[in-house]
Amino acid sequence: MSAQQLSDLIRFARHNSPFYRDLYASLPPDADRLVDLPVVDQQEFWAANTLHDNRVLTGPLSEATVYKTGGTTGSPKFSVYTRDEWRTFVSAFGQGLVDTGLRPGHRVADLFYAGELYASFLFLLDSLAHAPVDNVRLPIGGAAPLESTVPTLGDLSAQVLTGTPTTLCRLAEHVVATGVRLDSVELLLFGGEALFADQRRLLATAFPRAEARSVGYASVDAGLLGRPVPGPDARVHRAFSPHSVVEILDDTTGEPITEPGRPGRVVVTSLFRRLMPVIRYPAGDRAEWTGTGDGHFRILGRADEGVRVGPVSLYTQDAQQAVAAADTAGRVVGMQLVVRRWEGRDGLVLRLATAPGDPGRGTGGAGGLEALAEAVVTELETVRPLYPDSVRAGFVHPLSVEWARHRDLTVNPRSGKLVRVLDERPTA
Repeated sequence: MSAQQLSDLIRFARHNSPFYRDLYASLPPDADRLVDLPVVDQQEFWAANTLHDNRVLTGPLSEATVYKTGGTTGSPKFSVYTRDEWRTFVSAFGQGLVDTGLRPGHRVADLFYAGELYASFLFLLDSLAHAPVDNVRLPIGGAAPLESTVPTLGDLSAQVLTGTPTTLCRLAEHVVATGVRLDSVELLLFGGEALFADQRRLLATAFPRAEARSVGYASVDAGLLGRPVPGPDARVHRAFSPHSVVEILDDTTGEPITEPGRPGRVVVTSLFRRLMPVIRYPAGDRAEWTGTGDGHFRILGRADEGVRVGPVSLYTQDAQQAVAAADTAGRVVGMQLVVRRWEGRDGLVLRLATAPGDPGRGTGGAGGLEALAEAVVTELETVRPLYPDSVRAGFVHPLSVEWARHRDLTVNPRSGKLVRVLDERPTA
């Protein structure tokens, strides 16, 4: 990172953005290090970054592309890039695609979502076009019917599929259920969500010759976050130097973490965005340095991906670990937490998806799904003993399991991402 580049960005933001001018008002004029600056409060940032009377932008919105962000949690917000900023964004990300295993001549199907101001489809397509290796781009999209997508992939001998894990798993379920073979597929590049072990099993069944890897770590609001690091752990990435700076901050003190293996929240500074500056912006994820290489970090999951059921706080990672421990046969291929309220109490339902043709559906006993459901509940109650304690106290309903197919799991209609937590409690 260039110190001059950072200090110039800070001065520019202070001078031209009312939001950053107010945020840095108490700082000395020569403050030019990241540790000298406060971390952006996301709620305040988006309250200021409005469509009208915007206080974050450093100039008029006269040349830019506008994208939506935050569609999976809360109200959608808007993020803008000038043409030069977008070119830098996709060029840097395209450089990172070579670390995923992209080879010259690869035929790549873009199965991300397009339209409604969503960025991922265009972003991936432009990144492929700026990649340092030749490739053949197949702009299919995640909203295309599977009945037409599968023949297109077969006719064009697609070798690489890119999309959210949810989209790739829905495609895999369809492939398994219909008995179609897509033997040309050798690489599955996922982004936008974490890929869990249960989903890997489904993908491996549908595409036995393919390897699943991260396409890279980025978001339309935070920008460039992490370039893939080749290796067995798809969660490991490295910062996109010199285009961005990634910090991992202590959850309690807010101090930068430097030692490996200590989790904290991810904060990013984009050194190439000036119209909508992103300086010490929380990415919404937790991570840890790996110590395996300069700037290498492991993504640990969303910082806020959980739910409160009565007095009990539960995180999706807790449920994932409980399912993994109980499901020794690998029958579960997807999971969703559903929170409901009836009879004056909250209750948590684990919606678990099984693979097509699972022989246990509809049968009881040890060979069916009832025993597996009981084992999952037992594991989760062991991890979160406050839940059964709260059941006995009459605060919440007992945990329950609801069986489904992967295609039945609720997804965000705009992005195609799996909605990990569904809160179906009435709000009025």
